[in-house]
Amino acid sequence: MPAGPSEVAIMADSTSIPSFVAADLLSQAEHGPDSQVILFTCNEEIIAPISDEINIQLENLPRKEIAKKALANSKAIVLSSEMELLDITNEYAPEHLIIAMDKAPDLAEKIINAGSVFIGNYSPESAGDYASGTNHALPTAGYAKGYSGVNLDSFMRKITFQHLSQYGLFNIGPTIEVMAEAEELLAHKNAASIRLKAIINEHKKIDYV
Repeated sequence: MPAGPSEVAIMADSTSIPSFVAADLLSQAEHGPDSQVILFTCNEEIIAPISDEINIQLENLPRKEIAKKALANSKAIVLSSEMELLDITNEYAPEHLIIAMDKAPDLAEKIINAGSVFIGNYSPESAGDYASGTNHALPTAGYAKGYSGVNLDSFMRKITFQHLSQYGLFNIGPTIEVMAEAEELLAHKNAASIRLKAIINEHKKIDYV
């Protein structure tokens, strides 16, 4: 079927935040041993801190044994140029694509094959699962080259995009946390929680409107 085991690809560079990237990778790895998570980057130096964060966060997950099996089938791939990075991402056609890079909105315009695209450091995939309103029944295993999310107009091919600001994530973040915890998907929750803590530390206090 076009909608198969979960997968996420993350495009990352020196502006990405290792703890955020690790949380997003784990949020898909915890789905099942047949899930796949891929890191694409042109900067080899960011792989080690992301891997360290994965190991730290993994130990606190109730589904860590499942996540470990998925991680065993996953990879970090270093590319030589931004063009090569875009080419391999479009060829892979991931179910979920997170662009955690400088000028992420500009790069998103060059994505032609993906189920759903998450733009910037504050747009976790779990926002699409629970709160930002995009379709969650998405094509996997490269089917994004010919299919979009399952809905009443599935005969048309679409990519959904979401770009959350810090304030936007601050408002819907608690919803993500509650729903993810209810499903016992702690890595999904962590992908929001880690960002919320970073926002609070930066701004000290943000009031809801």
